[in-house]
Amino acid sequence: MIQITLIQIDNYGPWTVTPTPRTEPDLQALQSRLYGDLEREFGAHGGIVFFNRFDNLIAVSNGMDYDDHKLIQDSIRNRYPITISMGVGSAETAAEAQKIATEMIQNGGGAQSSERCEVLNIDSLVEDDDSTVQIAHIDIDDITGSLTDIETAFDTSIKVYEVLYELMVELNKAGGLCFFIGGDNYMAPSNGISEDELRDLLKRVDEKTNVSLKAGIGRATKAAKAADLADIGLEDIRAKTVDDSVEVLYEKDL
Repeated sequence: MIQITLIQIDNYGPWTVTPTPRTEPDLQALQSRLYGDLEREFGAHGGIVFFNRFDNLIAVSNGMDYDDHKLIQDSIRNRYPITISMGVGSAETAAEAQKIATEMIQNGGGAQSSERCEVLNIDSLVEDDDSTVQIAHIDIDDITGSLTDIETAFDTSIKVYEVLYELMVELNKAGGLCFFIGGDNYMAPSNGISEDELRDLLKRVDEKTNVSLKAGIGRATKAAKAADLADIGLEDIRAKTVDDSVEVLYEKDL
């Protein structure tokens, strides 16, 4: 089972223009600082946060309970001019867990409602014995030689986001999620998707986007460890110590 936490800034749209419109550099700085702080807060519990749309962030939070989430809300309130609400859900796939987490936060009120403040609604938490997180770290083969050193920076970004879109669509169909994490790298919470299914999925995206993708997959009880294992698997593929586009590493094996 995988546990997903949806984090949403309370009343953010109206706040950005009250009493007058706030400057865009200040808003961008607040969003990026908030993401960094949440990454550290969840990371201290073995979780991982993806910035998603910045005003909405998605975390894999296996091992975290109500009190852990509440302490993070308190910490943000004490240091920011805004507050955050959270919804938590768990399921066998990441896509279903985030659907439940979304319903939990929506049950607490609208994103631009002045009535909603620090909602923390939990559908269910993953018990330690049932906790498994599978994360794939995906990247594009030789983007430096094929794009970065040849095309303009913006044209390269167009290709990177084209690949992201196709990965998001394909993974979501299979029950997974996918997030851009910088450079030419993507991270996919992918519980329930087998190694063969992921390999076939990557090939479909290859054909649609005219790139070549590879992925390390990590499986562990918590998200941070699963991501670390996925990184190691991807490095093995890059170093050609394995002859495959996909490698799976398990926490119990290391």
